[in-house]
Amino acid sequence: MIDLDAIEQFATIDKQSMLAHALNLPLTCADAWELGQRECPQLDLSRRVGRCGDRLRQIVITGMGGSAIGGDLLAALVAGECPCPILVQRGYELPAFVSGPETLVIGCSHSGNTEETLSAFGQARQRGTALLALTTGGEISRLADGWGAPVLRYAYDSQPRAALGYSFILLVNLLCHLGCTADKTADLSEAVEVMRVLQTEIGPAVPVVTNPAKRLAGQLMERLPVVYGAGLMEPVARRWKTQLNENAKRWAFFEPMPELNHNAVVGYERSERLRAWGSVIMLRSRYDSQRIQARWRITRELLLHEGVVADQVQARGQSRLAQMLSLIHYGDLMSVYLALASNVDPTPVTPIAYLKEQLEREAP
Repeated sequence: MIDLDAIEQFATIDKQSMLAHALNLPLTCADAWELGQRECPQLDLSRRVGRCGDRLRQIVITGMGGSAIGGDLLAALVAGECPCPILVQRGYELPAFVSGPETLVIGCSHSGNTEETLSAFGQARQRGTALLALTTGGEISRLADGWGAPVLRYAYDSQPRAALGYSFILLVNLLCHLGCTADKTADLSEAVEVMRVLQTEIGPAVPVVTNPAKRLAGQLMERLPVVYGAGLMEPVARRWKTQLNENAKRWAFFEPMPELNHNAVVGYERSERLRAWGSVIMLRSRYDSQRIQARWRITRELLLHEGVVADQVQARGQSRLAQMLSLIHYGDLMSVYLALASNVDPTPVTPIAYLKEQLEREAP
């Protein structure tokens, strides 16, 4: 274990600069918004697929891992505004209802070569849907070009999970141009400023004694994190879980509120062993309804009664977008701190690389 205040040691562990990528989130979000403002009108999607709720009836986002989470965040962000249903489809197969020109299928793949996404994207073409690729390049870009489908390209050299600023914010910009949601320019500006201010509290130069993200990382050193989120924060909880998996190389899980009140809470009764290594993190938002706030309070009481550690982290900002991005930024940095504290390079994902290599050997 290293001292998280010994920032001069970070580079010896974080050889591919994942901490820098995490700190870049405000910058990549702002850059993605500017890119979307320039490029989305050029795609001419309104003419191709119509406006949201008019000719365009549903949106399906297909992707995996760090390339899919932007779709989850988008669906939660615009749930109260967008008249079109938004489905995030992970895997090789599309549901039967995904067909016809009134459906827009967005293939999201950072590398452009994710085999599950390529499979689903190809099925969408066979079923006559409108298509769009969101990628840095690769095979999905080549296929889309060959099929006459628009491609929204961005350039960011990183692991897919570190490119969230592009894979999320470009989708937000796209929906604004399709009339699916109100303009988010002001919300994006607020979110970027909120994250920049947050860095003055949880950035690497802030010592552990006054840095809540570093302290939370220290608390999780020998624990199994379970992240809870409600509504707007449900996909953010999922993001925390996957960042703990990939950056900190830890088992982690997430649960949605209020669903967890109908099953997970019963497991607290047999928590004798869990007490020693389980840790619940509740992601709270100003957009939690009064009933959800009551559920948070009672759930925390149940956990503490059983001796289970339960921390709460509050989102920042006024807009829904700022609330989401503030806690994403917090969780990303915390997961990198946990990796560094554990003397683990946060960037490599060796088991995923192994899986891909073995699957290639077994390809038909």
